Amino acid sequence: MQLGFLTACLPDDDLAEIARWAVEQGFDALEVAGWPSPDPRNHIRVDRFDEAERDRVGRIFAETGLTLSSIAYYENNLHPHQGDQVNAHLRRCVDAAAALGCPTVGTFVGRDPGLPVRDNLERAAGVFKPLVAYAEDHGIELVIENCPMKSWHPDGYPGNLAYSPELWEWMFTLGLKLNYDPSHLVALGIDPVSAAMPYISEISHVQAKDTEILPEKINRFGFYGPISGEKGWYRFRVPGLGQIAWQQVIGALRDGGYDGVVSVEHEDPVWSGEPEKVRTGLGIAYRTLRHLVRG
Repeated sequence: MQLGFLTACLPDDDLAEIARWAVEQGFDALEVAGWPSPDPRNHIRVDRFDEAERDRVGRIFAETGLTLSSIAYYENNLHPHQGDQVNAHLRRCVDAAAALGCPTVGTFVGRDPGLPVRDNLERAAGVFKPLVAYAEDHGIELVIENCPMKSWHPDGYPGNLAYSPELWEWMFTLGLKLNYDPSHLVALGIDPVSAAMPYISEISHVQAKDTEILPEKINRFGFYGPISGEKGWYRFRVPGLGQIAWQQVIGALRDGGYDGVVSVEHEDPVWSGEPEKVRTGLGIAYRTLRHLVRG
């Protein structure tokens, strides 16, 4: 396995700068943000990907020796008004990944919040079958992160229909793969090791993020969280600062035959705000995971 991180946590930095820093710290890989402009999370300019952009990005990875593990574009592919635009950009991400020799593109299933889950699943089949076929024709796997995206639903219900093993099984029938992130399982009361073990052959990418449970908050709001805009009963942390047993998680992946990239997704509010704080958080994650990932 290799250890990397998702570049979205450093939106104001140039990809070349991020890559140089990653090598200096000992990282092996980068999962590179590919949102369209004006979103600053566009370290690969997928929306204007041409020969010059291909050469620029390819040169960065050739010179640093880093692995490009995935192009990241986590948006709502079932959005009732913007879904077509999201789907179109996802195809552009596939084109860029194929040109760069990158094996995966990461996204969300999403949801139309105005429809019940069963209707969304039917709609998703129609949306994703051609997307999966397009990716396969280009030698790319579409990987879905198991984040509930509760902020996408007006009542805080899951806005990304990929949050449980039951839904993973449904995704796999469409040809989608899993970008496994154990942090979201903890926040749903699911044991991340037990949940992952039957499906490791379907995991094509891994994101490493930790979860800290806040007891005083869950005692006030309960499992479903607050009805106001107040923060809920857990928060994401960099690996090593939450309650996930990373030795067990990485051990289960290794025992199941996973040998790909473990990519730190930095969403820790304590180690955010300034680029140096973000880098400190990435350093904490690196020291937590390096000996586990590399064996």
